[in-house]
Amino acid sequence: MENNLIEDVNVLIKRRIEELGELKSMGIEPYAYDYPVDSYSEDIKRNFSELENQNVSVAGRIMTLRRMGKASFATIQDSKGRIQIYLKKDDLAESYEAFKLFDIGDIIGGKGFVFKTKTGEISVHLKELKLLAKSVRPIPIPKEVIDESGKKTIHDQFVDKELRFRQRYVDLIVNPEVREVFRKRSKIITAIRSYLDKNDLLEVETPVLQPLYGGASAKPFITHHNALDIPLYLRIADELYLKRLIIGGFDGVYEISKDFRNEGMDKTHNPEFTMLELYVAYKDYNWMMKFVEDMIYDLCVSVFGTTDFTLEGETISFSKPWRRVSMVEAIKEKTGLDIVSASDDEIKTVAKKIGADLSGYKSRGKLIDEIFELTVQDELRQPTFLYEYPVETSPLAKKHRTFPGLVERFEGFVAGKEICNAFSELNDPFDQKARFEDQVKARDKGDEEAQTFDEDYVRALEYGMPPTAGLGIGIDRLVMLLTGQTSIRDVLLFPQMKPE
Repeated sequence: MENNLIEDVNVLIKRRIEELGELKSMGIEPYAYDYPVDSYSEDIKRNFSELENQNVSVAGRIMTLRRMGKASFATIQDSKGRIQIYLKKDDLAESYEAFKLFDIGDIIGGKGFVFKTKTGEISVHLKELKLLAKSVRPIPIPKEVIDESGKKTIHDQFVDKELRFRQRYVDLIVNPEVREVFRKRSKIITAIRSYLDKNDLLEVETPVLQPLYGGASAKPFITHHNALDIPLYLRIADELYLKRLIIGGFDGVYEISKDFRNEGMDKTHNPEFTMLELYVAYKDYNWMMKFVEDMIYDLCVSVFGTTDFTLEGETISFSKPWRRVSMVEAIKEKTGLDIVSASDDEIKTVAKKIGADLSGYKSRGKLIDEIFELTVQDELRQPTFLYEYPVETSPLAKKHRTFPGLVERFEGFVAGKEICNAFSELNDPFDQKARFEDQVKARDKGDEEAQTFDEDYVRALEYGMPPTAGLGIGIDRLVMLLTGQTSIRDVLLFPQMKPE
């Protein structure tokens, strides 16, 4: 069946290439340089009462085609939607003859007047027609069939996930709802940037190629700089560079950036992803909780006009305030284990009992993370701040001012997924040095994701960093939640894929 399909496609491509030759022999340039567009499909429909009988210039891709001798109808798709065009031989002369060689998928431009057909469809009656780009490869066009009972069946949809992600250009052509997801993504990022700017935070840029990676627990991608003859790492986080800027005297900085982690891929992980990181001097994690609530509430209202969203049939509300849950208490409620006072052996026993992966070396912090993920995380459905983390899980967070063994850290969870991570930032250089040393020990024992010892960052802290609140938000996961998508690949235009 697949070979027959390939054969059919090859026949169509051959025919279209022959048509291309015929068009050139007629003196028609099949790949134009430009076209003066002044109107778009949805704008014409929305403003029909003003535009009726007015001249417009439109352009788009042919999505349906109905030839009827001396007249034809077609539907073109532009960046905003679709609109019908009407073509008449008497109006177009030689262009109409060339139109016989046009196909679904070709990009055309035309000038004419706006009118409504006898069936009531708003259309453009073309008086000028120009081929802008010949499509030699046929696009998959779904066909709708409605039976006698009114039931609609759609055939030949471009729905294969792997193919859609590999050929995103085709996906965007034939699945308009996909384009809408990425428009929403752009608006979400714009709304976040606007909110941060309004709050006097300065947008900055930090290195993508770093001589020493840090700021998160993850494996990096490694490359080599030929001129300097040194290894370099694609950043796994922006944190340590941004905090250097706070030390330097900025009160608030942020970066919306691409980060890279050499880890597995699943529904919520892609090796290349977009992060927002921000740091604000003289604030703590309590202040940051309120800031996150307000920022996400603001973007929901400004972009979507609502704080309620549906994800896989579940209603998620970003109304304020979010629920607050202690990690220590949540794990104790589920397992009876006090992760602060328990011994390493007690933690390992509980982890084994609940089915955690104990292969290889697992630090105390890693085991606590796995216990949390297996017993608590999936139940955090509505927006929730999980706070009070054990010090072993958070090498860059400040020790809790009240409870020994804990740090001032929170993570935001929605629909069982983590979307943000925040600290009262550790600004004691001696404590930071000791934490880095513990990470080195964990790495020596086999923890590949343990953080590296950044001597320059410790030196920077020795000059003094004011009390600081820091935050990281996974933009891709946030977009997933707000657009109702269940896989990170659905909100990345070009997700990482295995080679074909």
